Amino acid sequence: MFLTKRWNINDNINGKQAINEAAELLKSGSTVAFPTETVYGLGADATNETAVAGIFAAKGRPADNPLIAHVATKEQLKKLVSILPPVAEKLIDQFSPGPLTYVLPSNGVCATNVTAGLSTIGVRMPSHPVAQELLQQCDLPIAAPSANTSGKPSPTTAGHVWSDLEGKIAGVLDGGPTGVGVESTVIDCTQEIPIILRPGGVTREQLEEVIGSVMVDPALANTGDKPKAPGMKYKHYAPEVPLWLVEGSLQNVVDEQRGKVQRIGVMASTETAASIRADKVISLGSKQSLNEIAANLYDALRTFKEGDIDLILCETFPEQGIGQAIMNRLKKAASVYVPGK
Repeated sequence: MFLTKRWNINDNINGKQAINEAAELLKSGSTVAFPTETVYGLGADATNETAVAGIFAAKGRPADNPLIAHVATKEQLKKLVSILPPVAEKLIDQFSPGPLTYVLPSNGVCATNVTAGLSTIGVRMPSHPVAQELLQQCDLPIAAPSANTSGKPSPTTAGHVWSDLEGKIAGVLDGGPTGVGVESTVIDCTQEIPIILRPGGVTREQLEEVIGSVMVDPALANTGDKPKAPGMKYKHYAPEVPLWLVEGSLQNVVDEQRGKVQRIGVMASTETAASIRADKVISLGSKQSLNEIAANLYDALRTFKEGDIDLILCETFPEQGIGQAIMNRLKKAASVYVPGK
């Protein structure tokens, strides 16, 4: 059991001191949660196998699920890989720092429990100013999956982290809500044609504008293989109560389930939510702004609590742009998919 420290870093003076303290804890082998532009990450020294083991212990994360190493600069990234292909350089120059993770050949600098024994490593440069400052202060690669209990919705506020991991980690840097709201896109740059292993904050369309053809890994739907990137194998993002993903009329399904379950909750776009009659309705944002829906998704999933709601129904969204990441997360969180009629 840890006495978990929580730093509020909105104050610039206290913020610098807090980041320095957090950096010292990371350098000493402790685990610290911090904000990125996507979700909050749970960090540990990626070169220290014992420190990284603390991430798996705190989260209850399967050991064959690889972690992403976070660095501040391209120079730091180069120290972790045996080769940096030209396609990766092009993407780094365009999208980093930012919500894009590169799978590259590992040179073995990072601990084997970061790579899950694979010959490749996922590396990214977060753009959040707190993450950048922390990484520069550490001058270390920091392994950092999402700072939540494994399988639950990822945290987009320090409060989410505290709810899951208080007493299990050394500290939480509270930098307010994150921006993107879903995790980084993971792209495998070791192939002739780069492959998206996880959709996220950088869309396929944006990638193709820079490097041409990009594939989407069919293993996104396959749970039998050893995952090359986080989020590919295990059930993720699940709320406390069952979630059904509904392609057709939400109100029809609400009416059909009335009497079968006691309390029904709904997650939907602003446009759909306005006409829904259910026990609890949360608007994720306008259909015209999938970025807004992505930013609100995990907070909404965490809002429905066991004992408050017995079933959550959520509408589907177009799988274009960041909608691909939204639907990827919802499909992994849902226990039932209700097709349109």
